[in-house]
Amino acid sequence: MKQTIALVDDDRNILTSVQMTLEQEGFTVVTYTDGESALQALLAKPVECWTLKCPAWTAWSCCKSCVPAPPCR
Repeated sequence: MKQTIALVDDDRNILTSVQMTLEQEGFTVVTYTDGESALQALLAKPVECWTLKCPAWTAWSCCKSCVPAPPCR
């Protein structure tokens, strides 16, 4: 079973580049351009791993919002 990785970044070019690379490595990737939409989606359907880079939201902000995800390997 493929692992699903959530990527959050306000730069669509970065999201596309990282998404393509991860998909080539066999991962399923979901992307979000802001922390708020990512939070709502991840609360509804958690993923195995996520990374976040947005000015308004830090990874710590998302963690404090109780989005469960084990560390990326």
